[in-house]
Amino acid sequence: MTIAIFLGALLGAMALGVPIAFSLLLTGAALMWHLDMFDAQILAQNVIEGSNSFPLLAVPFFMLAGEIMNAGGLSRRIVNFAMALVGHVRGGLGYVGIMAAIIMAALSGSAVADAAALAALLLPMMNRAGYDTARSAGLLSAASIIAPIIPPSIGFVVFGVAANVSVSKLFMAGIAPGLMLGLALWLTWWWLVRKENIQAEPRKSVVEIVGAFKEATWALVLPVIVVVGLKMGVFTPTEAAVVAAVYALFVSTVIYREIKLDQLYGLFLAAAKTTAVIMFLVAAAMVSAWMITVANLPNELITLLEPLLDSPKLLMLAFMLVTMLVGTAMDMTPTILILTPVFMPLVKAAGIDPVYFGVLFMINNAIGLITPPVGTVLSTVAGVGKVSMDEVTKGVWPFMVAQFALMFLMVAFPEIVMVPARWFYG
Repeated sequence: MTIAIFLGALLGAMALGVPIAFSLLLTGAALMWHLDMFDAQILAQNVIEGSNSFPLLAVPFFMLAGEIMNAGGLSRRIVNFAMALVGHVRGGLGYVGIMAAIIMAALSGSAVADAAALAALLLPMMNRAGYDTARSAGLLSAASIIAPIIPPSIGFVVFGVAANVSVSKLFMAGIAPGLMLGLALWLTWWWLVRKENIQAEPRKSVVEIVGAFKEATWALVLPVIVVVGLKMGVFTPTEAAVVAAVYALFVSTVIYREIKLDQLYGLFLAAAKTTAVIMFLVAAAMVSAWMITVANLPNELITLLEPLLDSPKLLMLAFMLVTMLVGTAMDMTPTILILTPVFMPLVKAAGIDPVYFGVLFMINNAIGLITPPVGTVLSTVAGVGKVSMDEVTKGVWPFMVAQFALMFLMVAFPEIVMVPARWFYG
């Protein structure tokens, strides 16, 4: 009965068009009413406690770093450097998009920010060179979702807080899978364009490549600072977010000089608005999470899924299938906040490594950003690139299938994730 009330209240509120944050609050209130313990003061206390978390300070700073990165010319210089390296090969602009997405992922941690930058910079060039518009838009969409996997990742921060898992370990464990997602896209793109007659960019000289590298050096140094700093214990993920934001601001205003002082207010305001949405979701989710625990919902699910507890791989498969289904209709942050308190007791009961689960859970949620019909990243690429949603959806399928295939390979062979993860975080 408790599960039915939880799902009924949540899905019913969303079906009526209630914003997800308020739907979570209503779900918590419905569970309190069902347990005959409704108290507005408890609701208020849990909302406050939900956002009263030091690690969550990383969210506004990573959002700000992403805004500054796009406005300050860091994204453009990264794309130009990748163009100098591989722009001349068959389908070169596609490889440029993948390389740029991987590098930019280590700067912003936001799939939407990367999608907007890549679509604005590369999609017009790909159209002029004769690339299939739908396929190009699909590739850039799929490449953008590497951002929540490679550190710094806003998604990992939210999951780490919700699941009480080390954010530093999640960051380190996400490096290899993020690179593998890029490799999967690289191979898929190669297969799709291997026989097409596409106009390639002129080969750059060594002098031009060195020049592009020098231009992009300041942008390329930031991922190194963040990853090395985290691995060596120089700073925490929250402090890394501050370092990223301050560094991006310094480079954009002093080195590249592409951001003027009168632009800062707009950048800060945009980052604050996005942060406010995320933080309100986190605060509202704490009410539901607390009530899920009080209502003993995890134990009911453990009883329901008890046959799978002795087979962690089958349980992980069930988790991934449920997350895939939810991801078709819900954005990444609310999916994390809703499913994490439900899944984590089962993860611990089955003896699954929480870091391993977190990485696969995040990959699944990231792919959900390009899964129709919602697909936030698809909408971003369609809007920025002035392409119809139908075309982007059509073009993303081969790449989405490749990424899902890699994810299920990681379910079957956990060592793919955990061996490099243990090397990175020691």
